[in-house]
Order: sequence, then structure tokens, then C-alpha cells
Amino acid sequence: MTNFVPIFPLSMVVYPGEKTNLHIFEPRYKQLITECKAENKPFGIPAVLNSGIAEMGTLVEVTEIAKVYEDGKMDIRTKGLQVFRILEVVKNIPDKLYGGAIVTYPDNEESGHKILLQKIVGSIRDLHLLLKVTKDFSKPDEELTSYDIAHHAGLSIEEEYELLGLFHELQRLEYLKRHLTKVLPVVAGMENLKQKIQLNGHFKEMKGFNFDF
Repeated sequence: MTNFVPIFPLSMVVYPGEKTNLHIFEPRYKQLITECKAENKPFGIPAVLNSGIAEMGTLVEVTEIAKVYEDGKMDIRTKGLQVFRILEVVKNIPDKLYGGAIVTYPDNEESGHKILLQKIVGSIRDLHLLLKVTKDFSKPDEELTSYDIAHHAGLSIEEEYELLGLFHELQRLEYLKRHLTKVLPVVAGMENLKQKIQLNGHFKEMKGFNFDF
């Protein structure tokens, strides 16, 4: 299916099912959000990479306008719907401050490998433990998908975008697995280094070398 959607390019990656809170302050996007909410229509958030609009993005719906300020700025809540690919950016729309895009929606296989998913969730929790951070996935482990956990795995925005371009759940899980396999030993090594540095200057109980051989 191909259609036209208004777009709100941002330097972030949004995934299907993801709930995102945004503060809207630019006049063009205040207009976009007001119209989308009033007409109950979605808009697209394509990722901005290297100072340009990337090919892939996610269609989102406005679930709530949480607050409207006196100057018209807004706090809104959105939810990701599905991934799209931009065919053409339309910079100027008659009578609109914002732009749009002609997009298509690639087929996306979202059923995955539950055992692999649970191993990845365990690795992410190990990562969080090393980093001393606490994150809530907001749903039971058995209901999680790659999209639910991707932002918790320590990916760069470029890596998050690469994952957005994978259209099979098993591919996305394997991507996260490879990333964590690479990152966990590095973070663990940094934690050990930090502990060594913190111990520097403390009294240490260390066994001497045994010359009896």
C-alpha cells in the first residue's frame, strides 16, 4: 500500500508499539499535531541521520494531547503503528506549514523466537546491572518483542535505524544478540577497570609470591 502522510522528522528512531512523549513548540508541528488529533489521522516520524531525512520511519498516532500552554506549545503522547519507507518527500503542501511524504509499508514479520528473546532480555538485564541502571519494560517478559527491548540494549541511533530496516523478528533478535555479545564484555571490562582505579590508594591484602619451588 502506498499513501501520503504528514511527517515530523526527528533525530530519533521510533518503533511500532512504542509510546513516546513529545514537547511540540515549532509552529509547523503545532499545526500538524492539532490537525492530526482533530481528524484522527496518523503522521510519520522518519529518522534524521547525518543532517538528512532517512528513508525509513514509523507511522504514529496521537493518543493524547497532555497539555497545551498559553503560547500554543504542547506536550503530547504518541504510539508507534508501523514501519514505512519514503518514496518521495513533499516539502511544500498548499496551506500547510509542514511537509509530508509518499510512503509505502514493507511486509513485516513480527512473530519470533521466544527462547532467543528471553536470552536477550537476560543479557540486557546483565548490561543494566553492570551499568547500575534500572529499566522497566512495562509488560511481562512473555509479551515482549524486539521493538520493546531495542532502546534498552545500548544501541547507537545508527544501529537503532539499522534494526528498523529489518523486517523479520528473528533477524532483529539476532541483531540484538550480536550487539550484546560484543558490548557486554567491554562494559564488564570497564567496570573491572573502574573498581581497580577506586581501589588505588586503599590498603590491600595481597598474598606474596611463594619462592618455595
